This record gives sequence, C-alpha cells and structure tokens, in this order.
Amino acid sequence: MHSQRFGAGANLQVWGSGSSSVVGGDWRMAGLLVLCVFAVVFKDIFASTEVCTNALLPGAKGDQGETGEEGDQGKVGKNGPPGLPGVSGEMGLKGDVGHPGKMGPIGDKGNKGDTGLEGPSGLKGKPGTTCDCGRYRKVVGQLDVSVGKLRKAVKFVKNVLLGLKETEECYYLLVKEPKKFREALINCKLRGGTLAMPKTSNTNRLMADYVSQAGLTRVYVGLQAQIKDTVGTSDYVYADSSPLQGFAAWSQEEELNSRVSPNTNSSCVELLGTGTWSHVECEATLYFICEFPKSRRRGGAGGGGN
Repeated sequence: MHSQRFGAGANLQVWGSGSSSVVGGDWRMAGLLVLCVFAVVFKDIFASTEVCTNALLPGAKGDQGETGEEGDQGKVGKNGPPGLPGVSGEMGLKGDVGHPGKMGPIGDKGNKGDTGLEGPSGLKGKPGTTCDCGRYRKVVGQLDVSVGKLRKAVKFVKNVLLGLKETEECYYLLVKEPKKFREALINCKLRGGTLAMPKTSNTNRLMADYVSQAGLTRVYVGLQAQIKDTVGTSDYVYADSSPLQGFAAWSQEEELNSRVSPNTNSSCVELLGTGTWSHVECEATLYFICEFPKSRRRGGAGGGGN
C-alpha cells in the first residue's frame, strides 16, 4: 500500500490493482488542479497594468432633451455693491426764508450824526414870581467853583497818581506786575475789570501810547486764538468771549503767518509799543493792561471832564 500527495492537499491512495479506475479519476482531477494553479501564476505574470473594475463605461452622448417648464421663482439674493454715483440733478427751486438767527455782537460806536433842524418855539410860560435871587446865585457860583476844583483833583488822581487812561466808555490801568496770560486775566477780574481789549483803532492807539510812555515794549491784551483743528485753523476771541471782527493790527510778519501751530502754545496776543499785535506763548510773564467799563452816570461826567 502506497500513499502520495498531489496539488493542494489532495490525497491519492492506491489500493492494489483493483482500484485502477479510482486512481485514474484522481489523477485527472489533480492535473486539472495543477493547470488551474499554472493559469493563475501566468495570469499574474503576464497580466496588463489595467485594473479590472465592475463600473459600467458611459455610452455615447444622447440627443438634447426638450426644454422643461419654467420653475418657481427663486429666493431673493443678497444686496449687491452700491453703484456709481449718478449725475447731479438740476438745481431745485429756492426754498422759503429760514428762521432769523441769533443776534450778533454789538458793533463799534458810530460817528456822531449831523445837527438836526431847529424845532418850533414852545408855548409861553407863566410869569414867575419876583424874588431876591442874588443870594442863591452866589451859592450856585460857589458850587460851580467847588465842582471845577473837584474835577481837577479827580483828573489829577486818575492821570498822575494812578496813571489811568480813559475813553468815553472805559478806564485803562497798566499793571506793572509780570504775570502769565491766565494769571493776568484773573488779576484784572479781581480788580473789577477785564484784560484790555483793543477793539477799535483809537483804543489800540491809546493803549500803545500808554505802553510806550511807560518805557515798555510789549504787554498782554485780552485776545487769544482758539485752535479748531490739527491744520492750525483758529478763531480769535476777546476776553469777553466776543469774536475778533473788523479792526485788527497784526504786523506784516504775523499777517503772513496768521495760522497758529497746534504743536505750540503761542495762541495769546501781545500789544507792542508801536501799536501792532504779535503772537506770544501764554506761559510767558508780561505786564498787562486792565480795562474798567464806566457806568452810564459816570460815563457822562467822564466824557465832560476829558
């Protein structure tokens, strides 16, 4: 009895001569098995690089189908970017007159008008009673003399002792105490006045002469620049918060360089003895002039005593 293995574990057993048919069938199966093995090996060796796939290849492009029905309207999309500005339209009709604005600052005092025509004579008065007026006239005469002396004394005190200057509206006092601009403002306010404001050419000339006669070259006045932006644009305002308008006495150099630099503190104004204005740093210590307005009652007396 013999046993032999063939192929992938197939056992062929030969049992004497009586099992020849069985042996022949097993050999055939073993041969087929060997052929299958060789076929697989040769297929792997000589196989092409193409990879087998079960996907179906697309066919030829068909004819275009019929146009379908129009679909429903889609959702509204996002707003697109703004377009270019259009052409300016025609000028509209003139609008209604606006509301009246706020009252502006009081202007300079005007010139004295011409004398009017002589009016008609009044009615004749009642006859007076006779009296001895000599005594009263003497008293009135003495009063006039006393009033004249008093006016001279007051004028002497103002002009000599105090060193005041005056116009019809104001008194001016030169303070010989060096102060910074803000300190000068406060000092004049404590004295009952304001830092002097040369709003007219006559006032400016009086103040300039006041400075030069005192042997000085420059003083603070109540005018300051208020810077509005980084470029240096500025408005000038007096100590009473009224804007600078009309009269100005800038020197030629200051006129050319009228803008105040926003990086400096040169926004204050000084009056020179020549009558011109110039910028100065507000932290500088200078003499200054205070201004004291006259009351209406004293204004009439002051005007007459000049």
